[in-house]
Amino acid sequence: MTAATMQTQADQETMATAPGASAPADERAARFIDVRGLEKTFAGDGAPVHALRGLDLVAHEGSFLGVMGQSGSGKSTFLAMLGGLSHPSAGSISVDGIDLYTLPGERLADFRREYLGFVFQSFNLVPYLTALENVTLPLAVKRMPSADKRARALEVLDRVGLADRGGHLPGKLSGGEQERVAIARALVNEPPLILADEPTGALDSETTVEIMDLFAQLHREGNTIVMVTHNP
Repeated sequence: MTAATMQTQADQETMATAPGASAPADERAARFIDVRGLEKTFAGDGAPVHALRGLDLVAHEGSFLGVMGQSGSGKSTFLAMLGGLSHPSAGSISVDGIDLYTLPGERLADFRREYLGFVFQSFNLVPYLTALENVTLPLAVKRMPSADKRARALEVLDRVGLADRGGHLPGKLSGGEQERVAIARALVNEPPLILADEPTGALDSETTVEIMDLFAQLHREGNTIVMVTHNP
């Protein structure tokens, strides 16, 4: 996929021009996401597959960036690279001034834990844990009292409208409720960046509107969001 194949939409203040020289402090916030010459090539049967070619992107802190394209156009590949999960074949990605793929493995894992909240289309909830326990999971490595972890998880469940559903297993929740639990889990560490991969792909149209309204509210509260979607 070339840079022209994958479309991006953002709020009016988001820059989508090729990045220039970066500087610390205020300019780092203005170039919160800084992608330069990004390429990803996979080995195919007989010929390499170019998932991304020559992608340049700058987005400021607090942006809501939508990444759109047909299936197979490289959207999820881009999100995986932005999330520190897949090394690019060429180019660079910086988040908040941190050049992701110059970090050693352990520090890259620290970056993912401290900076990112992931929301997946398939929810990825642990089926034998309650909603509250699922949301608490990312706090397992945090050095904080168990009571504080529980209080924070309850707070984000309330934030996504599930204050009364924390004791339910995922199988007892609707699709929309499971997605809200997944969003709460992404928020519990208070990450600077939320990455959402087709978060409404498995939901009906009415629930999709509810979930998108929730993301819009999170954006208004100052969260930086990058969302892969088929829908404009």
